[in-house]
This record gives sequence, C-alpha cells and structure tokens, in this order.
Amino acid sequence: MYYDIANGLAEAFNKTLCNLLKKVVSKFKRDWHERMEEDLWAYMTTYRTPTQATLYLLIYGVEAVLPLERQIPSLRLAIQEEITNEENARLCLEELETLDEKRLESQQSLECYQARLSRCFNKKGVP
Repeated sequence: MYYDIANGLAEAFNKTLCNLLKKVVSKFKRDWHERMEEDLWAYMTTYRTPTQATLYLLIYGVEAVLPLERQIPSLRLAIQEEITNEENARLCLEELETLDEKRLESQQSLECYQARLSRCFNKKGVP
C-alpha cells in the first residue's frame, strides 16, 4: 500500500490474470473461479523473456512436472525414480546450490532487459 512500484507490479499481474481469464471463461462468465487454478498454473509455467526462465523454476529451483508427465512417465521421471536415496540427496543439494546462480542470472537478465527498454524509450523521447 505504501510502495507505489509494488502496486504497479500487482496491477500488471491483475491485468494479465484478467486477460487470461477472459480467454477461457464461458459465455456467461460465471465459471471464472473454476478456471483460476488453470490460469495461475499457465502463468507460473510460461517462459519469460526478460528472466530467461519460468516463474516456477525461479521459485522452486526445478522445472514443473506437467500432469501429463505423471500419467505417461517421461525420461526425466524414469531416471529420477531409479536413483538411490543418497544420490537423490546429492542431486537435491546440487539443485539448491545452482538455484541461487539461476536466480542471479535471471536478475541480471532482467536488469539488462529493463536497461534496453529504458534506452528505447529515451530514444523515442518518452521519459
């Protein structure tokens, strides 16, 4: 409430979510609450150009396992299930160690993206 930039980010997210809901709700627009979970999942697992990653990856440190992959096991899941507990713990530790690196890379990528945008707007005469 007291931080204007955060309000802008929240409003931008709300606008995006409303646009997603408009695309999937029925003709009478009474089932929007039933579609919210699907839209949030799509938002979290969509690749973002500024960060070069999905939000799910940045938050949890791994790519999301799609529901279809649970029904039809992918190579990723098959490999993961055949490892020992020690190997799994070691892999989890490695993933945690690389998570900070991925977040830092995404932050740097986002800063470069914002710098390019600001240069573009400054060339057009927009402050």
